[in-house]
Amino acid sequence: MIKKLMLLALIILVASCKNEVTKEGYVLNGFIDSSVDGKTMRLRNADLNNVTFVDSTIIKDGKVTFTGKVDSPDLYLLSIDGVPGGMPIVLENENISIQFYKDSLQSSKVTGSHENDIFKVFKDISDPIRAKNQAMGQEFMAARTAGDTAKMKTIQEEFQKIVDNGNLENLEAIKKHNDVVTSAAILENLIKTKGIEMAKAQELYDNFTDPVKNSRIGKSINDLLVSGKATAIGSVAPDFTAPNPEGNMLTLSDLKGKVTIIDFWAAWCGPCRRENPNVVNVYEKYHDKGLEIIGVSLDGNPRQKDAKGEWLAAIEKDGLTWHQVSNLQYFNDPVAKKYNIQSIPATFILDADGKIIAKNLRGPELEAKMAELLD
Repeated sequence: MIKKLMLLALIILVASCKNEVTKEGYVLNGFIDSSVDGKTMRLRNADLNNVTFVDSTIIKDGKVTFTGKVDSPDLYLLSIDGVPGGMPIVLENENISIQFYKDSLQSSKVTGSHENDIFKVFKDISDPIRAKNQAMGQEFMAARTAGDTAKMKTIQEEFQKIVDNGNLENLEAIKKHNDVVTSAAILENLIKTKGIEMAKAQELYDNFTDPVKNSRIGKSINDLLVSGKATAIGSVAPDFTAPNPEGNMLTLSDLKGKVTIIDFWAAWCGPCRRENPNVVNVYEKYHDKGLEIIGVSLDGNPRQKDAKGEWLAAIEKDGLTWHQVSNLQYFNDPVAKKYNIQSIPATFILDADGKIIAKNLRGPELEAKMAELLD
C-alpha cells in the first residue's frame, strides 16, 4: 500500500510539473479573409530608421502562424504584400490571436495578450485625434488655397489643443499602466516628438517596474533622458570625434575657445538645404570675428545610392566652407544619438567654453544671436 501511495504521489508531482511549464516563446495565430490567400505576411521591428524583418509566412486558407521568442515585449509591425498599411502589435511570449481586417489592418483585433490590451487603451486615445487631423487637415488646405491665414491659424490652434488633451490622457494612462512595455513605447514617442518635458518624462520613467526599465524600449528611454540632460541649455556640449570628407578625424573640443555652431543636416533634407544659405551668410559675416561651425551630416539614408557622393556634392553646391563630419549612418550616427537628434535641421550654439547657450535658431534669430555674442 505504501508503495502504491508513493507511486501515486510521484504521478501527481509529474503532472503538476507539466502543468507549471513556463511559456518560453510566442505563438501568433492570425485569421483573415481567404481572398488574400497566397500573399506574404511579414513581421518586422517598428524602428523606421533601422528596419529588420523578423519572419514571414504565406497566407493559406485565411490563416497565418508565427512562432518565436522575444527577450522582452516589444513593438512590431505586421504587413501584407500588396495590401496598404500595416498593423502595429506588441509581441510578447504568449499565445496571441489576431482577427485581421484586410481593408483596415490597423483596426484588426488582438486577444490573448495583456500588453496589447493596454495598447488598445492608447489606440482609443489616438484614433479620434488621427481622425480629427485628417478632417482638419482638409480644412487647413482649403484655407491655404483661399489665402485665409486667419483661418489657418485658428485651425492650427484648435488642433494643438486636441493634441495637448490627448497627451494628458496618455500621461495618465502611462502612469496607471506602469508594468507594461506598451506604456514605455508611448512615452518614448512623446519624448522623441517633444510632446513632454524631460522632467515629467523622468518621473514617469522612474515609476516603471524593473522589467519595463530593462526592456529594449526602457533602455532607449533612459538613453534619451541621459542625452537630454547632457544637451540641455547650460550644459557643456558632449565631446565627439568623427571623420571629415577626407577621412581624417575631427574632434569638437579642438574648436574650444571660439563660439561654435554644431549644425546637424543632410544632403537629402529639403529644409536643411533651404536653411543653408542663411548659415552661409552668418558664417561669412562672423567667421573673422571668432565663429566656427561644424556640420554633422546624417547622410546614409537607406534610399541614397551614394551617400558620401551626395554629401560631398551638397557641400560644394551649397558653399559650405566650414568643418564637416559624417559617419554616413543616417539617424543611427553616434553623434546624432549623443545629441538626441530626432529630426533635422538641428543646431546647438556653444560659447567659447563649450557650454550650450541656445538651440535650433535659424534665419534672423541665428544672426541676431551671433550679433549678440560677437559684435
